[in-house]
Amino acid sequence: MSKHITDTTQLKCNKGTSPTPLTVTSQSFMSIDGKPQATEEDKQPDINIKPFGMCRVLRSSCTPSPIKWDNTSDFEIEGKKELLDNSTCQCSIGGKISVVKSAQDFVKE
Repeated sequence: MSKHITDTTQLKCNKGTSPTPLTVTSQSFMSIDGKPQATEEDKQPDINIKPFGMCRVLRSSCTPSPIKWDNTSDFEIEGKKELLDNSTCQCSIGGKISVVKSAQDFVKE
């Protein structure tokens, strides 16, 4: 079953060399374990998605250029679709951004 993702969830780009945490800024209404839940609007470079180390396409710093999140939830928060741990985002440079591990996985039961 897909999990919702929240602030600090680790993202990766298949053309980058290192993961980076997602920073949620699109909404502050819904949270899971005290962390804001991510939506399709959390895609701004250097704000929501930090660089992924070196880019294998550009052979320089891997600053993301996200286009649109796919595989989002059917549910919305304030009119924005929720992101899931299987959501992906195409980068206009040629990479694909995906979830490494949901922040929910780090919570101890």
